[in-house]
Amino acid sequence: MFSLLIIGFLLILAIVLLSIGIGWRWMETRRKAQMAGKMIATAAGKDPGMKVTVLRGQAAAHSLGAAFRRTSIFSRLTHWIEQAGTGWTPLGFLAITVVLAAAGLLVGFLFPFLLTRWLTSPVLACVFAMLPALLLAIKRRKRLAMFEEQFPEALDFLSRSIRAGHALSVSLEMLAEESIEPSGQEFRRVFNEMNLGAPIETALRNLVDRVPLVDVKFFVSALLLQRETGGNLSEILLKLAYVIRERFQLKGQVRAASAHGRVTGAVLTAMPLVLAIALMIIAPSYLISMVKDPDGKYLIAAAVAAQLIGYYIIRRIIRIKV
Repeated sequence: MFSLLIIGFLLILAIVLLSIGIGWRWMETRRKAQMAGKMIATAAGKDPGMKVTVLRGQAAAHSLGAAFRRTSIFSRLTHWIEQAGTGWTPLGFLAITVVLAAAGLLVGFLFPFLLTRWLTSPVLACVFAMLPALLLAIKRRKRLAMFEEQFPEALDFLSRSIRAGHALSVSLEMLAEESIEPSGQEFRRVFNEMNLGAPIETALRNLVDRVPLVDVKFFVSALLLQRETGGNLSEILLKLAYVIRERFQLKGQVRAASAHGRVTGAVLTAMPLVLAIALMIIAPSYLISMVKDPDGKYLIAAAVAAQLIGYYIIRRIIRIKV
């Protein structure tokens, strides 16, 4: 009876939190659609006086949940979601995290494979709750890597466009139209912010916030410095693109030199798992007796923790920043 009450409570909690997340996502989608409509109307020249209103409208649209939005957690989540290029919202992300944590508690309570329910449930809750953050981190890393790979070509495009006599804003618009994602999306946002009345310094600093790469920081610094001191911007962009390509080549050499370490880490991490599967096939009673014994469970948990720590150390050793 007690187990049924806990299961029912967790299911109701999961449904409520999921409903909150879906409702918040719908509200954010509607707000973004309204903002997009205003931007389109402004770009078409139907309401020139709306330029400042659209820029200030984002702050006014975030009045709901102002207390939560002022926290550092919300700010970090917002930056991570923007950098990952997903359509998530911070509140929806937290709702999914809580729902998965509740699911982990339920699974741990029903299947206590770590000694007792009171140990299994918190462990699984933490593991399940980390899944959205892990997925967001993977998406963020892939998107930043794609942008970094496309960035030298974007600099070459800007350099050729400026050399042909186009203004920087026109060059950014052409780059946004010709580039693929994610670089096209980011430069399109820079152009839209400038087109709606934001200073170029603000638009470029927002680009650095969304794409926190060293190459982008160099690009923004070069543009801002050139606006203050003058100089051949086309030549500056060409040299910056050359430096980035040279750094990519050096990264490839470092990656080739550290390939042995990566393979070693993968083999050492996978070997215990492969041996455990082989023992389960060859001699099932050997591991089953160890799992049933309380001390054996502690040994298995310690072995898994040691494997994870060892893999992390190997990854830190072979990760060389260039």
